[in-house]
Amino acid sequence: MKIIVSGGGTGGHIYPALTLIRTIQEKAPETEFLYVGTRQGLESDIIPKENIPFFALDLAGGFERHFTLANIKRAANAILSVRKAMNIVKTFKPDVVVGTGGYVCGPILLAASLEKVPTLIQEQNVVAGITNKILSKFVTKIAVGCEGALNHFPKDKTVYTGNPIRAEVLQGTREEGLQHFDFESNKPVVLISGGSRGARSINRAMVDVLVNAATNPTVQYLHVTGKGEYDDIITRIKDAGVELETLRHIRVEPYLYNMPQAMAMADLAVFRAGATGLAELTARGIPSILIPYPYAAENHQEYNAKALVDAGAARMILNKDLTSELLQENITELLESPDKLKEMSAASLSLGRPQAAEEIAEMILQLTRD
Repeated sequence: MKIIVSGGGTGGHIYPALTLIRTIQEKAPETEFLYVGTRQGLESDIIPKENIPFFALDLAGGFERHFTLANIKRAANAILSVRKAMNIVKTFKPDVVVGTGGYVCGPILLAASLEKVPTLIQEQNVVAGITNKILSKFVTKIAVGCEGALNHFPKDKTVYTGNPIRAEVLQGTREEGLQHFDFESNKPVVLISGGSRGARSINRAMVDVLVNAATNPTVQYLHVTGKGEYDDIITRIKDAGVELETLRHIRVEPYLYNMPQAMAMADLAVFRAGATGLAELTARGIPSILIPYPYAAENHQEYNAKALVDAGAARMILNKDLTSELLQENITELLESPDKLKEMSAASLSLGRPQAAEEIAEMILQLTRD
């Protein structure tokens, strides 16, 4: 059996794709995969390291949401990309083609549909991206990560599955996490992350929070800045007179390769509202303070966050309103209200769909059987 998987740009598209590949490999070890992405996206670095064959389509970028001359050029490029994608499909001869988001999915899934190859797209967000909206008219099946996304796709081919998460997200224990990060078991842990690339607004708001926390070791903080932001944040904290290397209860890291261990020990998270991050938080039942990325397509992160807020699982601070004072106020209030945190944790857990990867993998395998 042969499967083409495509998803590009950010970790939010790539890691769900990797999770589905690993889940299918467990069910059907003989499956041969080809990953189609772009040279510019993170997938060009991540996928080859996973020993998965990788092919890069050269694309001009996604469409703007209004008429521009650049869109005319992009339309011409898209036609050429579909022709290249047709050659990939004809050469590899897949039994099914899967897309997890990003404009790179467009050409390869459209080409597969034209070649009568079964196709599936996985939409992670409450508000569907423009590529998946277009593809929904051609593909065979659609798996959505949020119940609200059902309204954006044809009902006869759309299934609410939740978003696929890595198996290791559920495997870690609080004790393992505390031991790994050298934190104490009798103090709460706040996990801060702005996604795979980091978030400047969150990072800078956290500087004063961490400076204030330096003399009050009752709360432990693990702050993941993103590699591009790390040096700036460390400098700002140092300039404020704080020597982090002397503090056991505050850790600032550029990137975590063991985020599942961090989540296992977290009592509260401060996150962006990307779909994959939220799927992992809810699978573990972690209460959160969400600061949606304001420039996400269709403002989808705010809608993602609102779904958790409406369920009682999170609080939301809009990026334009974010200050160190407001963030500190919310962190302190929640940590001083254990009953509220328990309620939020239960609400978060109720939204989790830890078996999503199994369900979507079975849908993909069923398409090959059909």
